[in-house]
Amino acid sequence: MDFFTGIVTFFTEFINIASRLTDGMGRSVIVFCATLLFSLPLGLIICFGRMSRFAPLRWLATFYISIMRGTPLMLQLFVWFYGPYFIFGISLSTSYRLYATLIGFAANYAAYFAEIYRGGIQAMPVGQYEAAKVLGYSKTRTFLKIILPQVIRHIIPAVTNETITLVKDTSLASVIAYGEMFYEAKQIAAQAANVMPLAVAGIFYYVFNALVAWGMGKLERRLAYYR
Repeated sequence: MDFFTGIVTFFTEFINIASRLTDGMGRSVIVFCATLLFSLPLGLIICFGRMSRFAPLRWLATFYISIMRGTPLMLQLFVWFYGPYFIFGISLSTSYRLYATLIGFAANYAAYFAEIYRGGIQAMPVGQYEAAKVLGYSKTRTFLKIILPQVIRHIIPAVTNETITLVKDTSLASVIAYGEMFYEAKQIAAQAANVMPLAVAGIFYYVFNALVAWGMGKLERRLAYYR
């Protein structure tokens, strides 16, 4: 009976903590979705700059990628959040935490996606460009109709890896006190002197990652040349 009571107490506490973390979970999902929404197209733009024949643009894109990949995301979040005040003297409201988080994540992940795009584009055989030119395709139409669909197929595994990393990296938003799920879990754990909230957070990240991996795997199979 004591064992049964302990199990019931455990699950009751688990459900209670999970319900208290619901808002934080929602904020983590917002950061994840918004980061992908902005970083994927931004990464393609940076990729074009990185591959440009115009040297200053190419150097600028290369320098940007180097900075974003060469410094910790945590440090970048600090810069985006505290920089406007300490550099320009601009006073910002607490609601800016969300904007700083989204800007920091999108800017960082765009650099990684840019290199993934570049690898996929450069892997395309030159003969495909030549065949499209013979058929009278413009450069834009060649890229959109012939190159890009194949690039997407090739880069899905690499994009999946970055996407899974993004799920876990959303917890870094807690360093600027943005109330995502890990931040809320730490607050509850500190108040209750109990590690259960952190365990719930770990389960959330695992399940979230499992869903992302399943979805990306399904997309990869759908885009495969052979079923």
